[in-house]
Amino acid sequence: MKVRTAIALGNDHATVLDMPQTMPKKKSPWLKVALFFLIGVSVLTAYHLSGVGSYLTLEALKENQELLLLKVAEGPWVTALTFGIFYVIVTAFSFPGASVLTLAAGAVFGLAKGTLIVSFASTIGATLAFLLTRFFFKEATEAKFRSSLESVNRGLEKDGAFYLLTLRLMPLFPFFLVNAVMGLTKVKTSTFFIVSQIGMIPGTLAYVNAGTQVSKIDSLKGILSPELLGSFVVLGLVPIISKMGIDYFRSRKFLRRFKKPKSFDYNMIVIGAGSAGLVSAYIASAVKAKVALIEKHKMGGDCLNTGCVPSKALLRSAKVLSLFKRAEEFGLKTPSLEFDFAKVMERVQNVIREIEPHDSVERYTGLGVDCISGEAKILSPFEVSVNGKTLTTKNIVVATGARPLVPNLPGLSDVKFLTSDTVWNLREKPRRMVVLGGGAIGAELSQAFSRLGVQITMVEMSPRILSKEDTDVSEIMQKKLKKDGVNVLVGHRAVRVRPGVLVCEVGGREVEIEFDQILVALGRKANVSGFGLEALEIELAPNGTIVADSFLRTTNYPNIYVCGDVTGPYQFTHVASHQAWYVAVNALFSPFKKFAVDYRVIPWCTFTDPEVARVGLSEIEAIEKGIEVEVTRYGIDDLDRAIAESEAHGFVKVLTPPGSDRILGATIVGAHAGELLAEYVLAMKHGLGLNKILGTIHSYPTMAEANKFAAGVWRKAHAPQGVLKWVERYHAFRRGGR
Repeated sequence: MKVRTAIALGNDHATVLDMPQTMPKKKSPWLKVALFFLIGVSVLTAYHLSGVGSYLTLEALKENQELLLLKVAEGPWVTALTFGIFYVIVTAFSFPGASVLTLAAGAVFGLAKGTLIVSFASTIGATLAFLLTRFFFKEATEAKFRSSLESVNRGLEKDGAFYLLTLRLMPLFPFFLVNAVMGLTKVKTSTFFIVSQIGMIPGTLAYVNAGTQVSKIDSLKGILSPELLGSFVVLGLVPIISKMGIDYFRSRKFLRRFKKPKSFDYNMIVIGAGSAGLVSAYIASAVKAKVALIEKHKMGGDCLNTGCVPSKALLRSAKVLSLFKRAEEFGLKTPSLEFDFAKVMERVQNVIREIEPHDSVERYTGLGVDCISGEAKILSPFEVSVNGKTLTTKNIVVATGARPLVPNLPGLSDVKFLTSDTVWNLREKPRRMVVLGGGAIGAELSQAFSRLGVQITMVEMSPRILSKEDTDVSEIMQKKLKKDGVNVLVGHRAVRVRPGVLVCEVGGREVEIEFDQILVALGRKANVSGFGLEALEIELAPNGTIVADSFLRTTNYPNIYVCGDVTGPYQFTHVASHQAWYVAVNALFSPFKKFAVDYRVIPWCTFTDPEVARVGLSEIEAIEKGIEVEVTRYGIDDLDRAIAESEAHGFVKVLTPPGSDRILGATIVGAHAGELLAEYVLAMKHGLGLNKILGTIHSYPTMAEANKFAAGVWRKAHAPQGVLKWVERYHAFRRGGR
């Protein structure tokens, strides 16, 4: 695979490079596609030249009905076998005329025998079409649309048989498309055959029955008589009724153990007052539902008290201090600056207190939410206990968030280690601190404390930090952290801890790293225990989060919803809020109206200096998924505003399909990258391409111009060179030249 890359070189120059990526060489899957079309053209030519198609019409059937009946009388088994084989061929190659053949089966063999013949012949033919598509097109389709097919296959793993059945039960749905599409997936051949055999019986019966009346039908439209039309309406309702029935019996498997109250205290009880819980309760109160919000600790959850808010407050103080140290870059004399570490940490608490009213009990009580301080316990899908009182509810929302992941590292429990929850209690500046983990949390806190004068050693087991981002992002940030005084150790696996010493393994040897404080920053673990989920047998994913369907319902209970870090798949505050909207609407208005959660455009930002912001696909993901992309890159070191502010570093990188300006993903490294990314989030959400960004006026001088210049790099790389040569000649002609 080659990733085509456009790179800005100064304000007026751009070049396009083919960047070879390490991928295994495979035989081209398109050879099979070419062979299929060669065979297909030959078969179609033979089909039309032979005139077989002229016999597959209603008129021909009516004219030859007596002859066919005579053949059946002379040799019923031979005629039935011949008819069945011919039906298989027509179905396998998706020739027109299958509907007429089905009518013929009824007209010639009768309802019972005709249904039997067509039922098996159509299933065999459909399975052959399924296998032909799989053989000729599956590899090529996977190479082109691997990521899309992965999501389809994941869905089919759980409900594939039912999904296929619903398609088969729709008699007006093009069956040849069902055969082809299913052939591109990982559905088992045996499953396809059995489900198709069952699912096509109702439609086959309807058509064969119509065939028994063939002498009364003048055209295919005659099939839609009032009687038959009514049967088709029923058939169209079968998938809906089936789905409702399956959902009902699936939920009854668990709900039947519990007594459903005749009335409820609440429409919705929310457990957890973090971002997800607050938003879901807010929306419920806004639509006048009666809602209770239960929180055992602090309103606002991790984001306000131990996560987003305190970390950004600390980063800001550290940024100001770093600017003082860079005074000479701005033409200023190096100032003499002293600071009090305890006051810096106290400022963090002041910021929290200032924002607290936004998430306070007083505010939400005023909105109509019953805020309850206490530890909730789910007794049943309809009952929640808190403070010795049992509350009944129509729906339950689990928004219990996550906590810092603490590894089972020998000796760690014997030292007083810090996490992203407890680090804010520091008031005395440690001299040496080990930060265990090189992800977003580890990078942010390492840089902040290093700027505040702490000797930081960051320990990361992977070969690079920020491993979820592209390698060029990791390289820039690793250099920046080292410049800020962080000792970055990658490829170091922590093996044990003893007081004041972390022992790591690297290259087959052990090294010791001394510390006064050790901060564990290895991600977060969902809070799924201690409040009743175990007794309800709620399904958990391998990573410990609660499994939810596309409507954010638990797989066991249709009235227990989940949102936020407790379910994932993204542990971001803005995603938790996003999910909370779906949870509230689905819980309160289902089954009349419900929405599948939309994860198509999810942005995120690491708030280091420079910031790292991304939405959509990265280069590494494109390679892993086999998606061919063009990479357009603009260096922010060329941007006027960045130069004026001595922030001329980083880049804007945009991924698009080859030859298209459609945005598949964008990564920005630089000052205010989180704000700059918003333009790409909006563009991807509403299908706007780079040409639209290029055609939008951006204020000068601003950092946002970087987005326009990146679009300009793409446009220049795709300038129509042939047309430009003629334009050049035109201008020469206008000047009077030759």
